[in-house]
Amino acid sequence: MSLTGLFLILFLVVHLAGNLQLIFGDQQAFNEYTEFMVTFPLIKITSYLLYASILLHVIDGFLLARQNRAARPVKYAKNNASANSSWASRSMALLGTITLIFLIIHMKSFWFEMKFGTMPVDENGLKDMWTITVSAFQQWWYTAFYVLAMIFLGFHLSHGFQSAFQTLGINHPKYTPAIKMIGAIYSIIIPALFAIIPIYVYFAIEI
Repeated sequence: MSLTGLFLILFLVVHLAGNLQLIFGDQQAFNEYTEFMVTFPLIKITSYLLYASILLHVIDGFLLARQNRAARPVKYAKNNASANSSWASRSMALLGTITLIFLIIHMKSFWFEMKFGTMPVDENGLKDMWTITVSAFQQWWYTAFYVLAMIFLGFHLSHGFQSAFQTLGINHPKYTPAIKMIGAIYSIIIPALFAIIPIYVYFAIEI
């Protein structure tokens, strides 16, 4: 659970760097990036590791949630959980499920279309993922859904980041506070930047 989580955390940074071309790049740059991501051999190999990590993370998450419920079949008569833990830590199963639903819809909208759909091509003969992406983000409901999903992802990451290190035994008074601080910053900045992209596309780009 921790290893796949940390791998996915790293992937989010790489994915964000490419998606920011919707703001700082242009149609050609974004289409070249998406073409590179599905044709470069090393990236293609890494993508299989990504798919496996997502699947394992989801399966482990469901199993962990099930084990937790089985360990405490009867709820406490009195429970002040907020005194000892954050809402995100108590709601990881819910947050993970919401993130999974978003991921399925997101991959259907973009990854599936890129791999198996009939797509338009740009003037350079590349699959025009820029037009597909911009068209999706110019639907107000999709942009709203995307932004809301990023908020839930931020909560998921806020606990998952530091929890992954703790589970791996990387827990010490000297550097645990730094890990928690980095995790808190990461869980705000990365989802926020992802959320800014569809908002920018919705208001600033026309096709």
